[in-house]
Amino acid sequence: MRLLLIFVALLSSSMTLKTISAEKIVIAHRGASGYLPEHTLAAKAMAYAMGAHYIEQDVVMTKDEVLIVLHDVTLDRTTDVAEKFPDRSRDNGRYYAIDFTLAEIRSLSATEGFRREEDIKIQGYRNRFPLDSSSFRIPTFEEELQLIQGLNVSTGKDVGIYPEIKQPEFHRSEGKDISTAVVKILKQYGYTSKSHKVFLQTFSFEELKKIRNEILPDAGTDINLIQLIGNETRYSWMFETDGMRKLSSFADGIGPEKGLIISRSSTTANVEITPLVSRAHAEGLKVHPYTYRMDPGQVPSYASNFDELLRQHFLDADVDGVFTDFPDKAVEFLMSN
Repeated sequence: MRLLLIFVALLSSSMTLKTISAEKIVIAHRGASGYLPEHTLAAKAMAYAMGAHYIEQDVVMTKDEVLIVLHDVTLDRTTDVAEKFPDRSRDNGRYYAIDFTLAEIRSLSATEGFRREEDIKIQGYRNRFPLDSSSFRIPTFEEELQLIQGLNVSTGKDVGIYPEIKQPEFHRSEGKDISTAVVKILKQYGYTSKSHKVFLQTFSFEELKKIRNEILPDAGTDINLIQLIGNETRYSWMFETDGMRKLSSFADGIGPEKGLIISRSSTTANVEITPLVSRAHAEGLKVHPYTYRMDPGQVPSYASNFDELLRQHFLDADVDGVFTDFPDKAVEFLMSN
């Protein structure tokens, strides 16, 4: 009888873990960016094939008001813009996407992220796809939506999208209403309700309020909104006792930096889980932290390996999903748990 009870308990525990894992999601951060240059259509197709549940798009606007998929509002970290248009930088030496037409941006080659040291390109993650290799371009937002929706048709899957509105205040200072433009395109492609597989995110809580209270109602849509949270002091009010309650008035979830879920001071002997997830869940908010990388030096010291890091966050901290450059590894983890 005792053995039977132990078996039932173990089975119940296993079923609970399977149920928990089945409810979790993997978000391909800039696509399968651990393997191919970020935000290229090739990286998105690879992420799709790897089984990601959602694929992220960072969205910025061109001079002629076309939405493109690019992490930075500048072009110089991931393209050859400095070589193609050497006289088009601003006074700070940066090349802003908003100063270029779509036709001009289409003439650029995209590559792995890099920085310049004395005019020499230094690749950001040296073990990733070789710098300036093969042929990649910056896609438009619509091109990427067409790719994902087309793959959903041809494969029978239902992979979601996870666009981020990049620096809406900057765009507004340049005379561009990027948020309204993004919502308009989402509506055009059928993303109009919370039942549709889309999360719209931004770091600006003032902009997210505007989207919830003005832009979505004006468009006649109502989609899930995610408040991204960084380490800056402007987010400090969110960590107060009633911070998540205030957020829940205009957001459906949060996207915190992963160091806000498990303290950076944690050790292998003492993993400190913060109260952020439990407070968010108490207000009905989803929690999708960023960014999980397995490159050398990118796994925090409190985790022995990448799988351990995923276990600590998915199961111990109980986050609902993760942004990762290596979606295949996170999908494999969930399938085995």
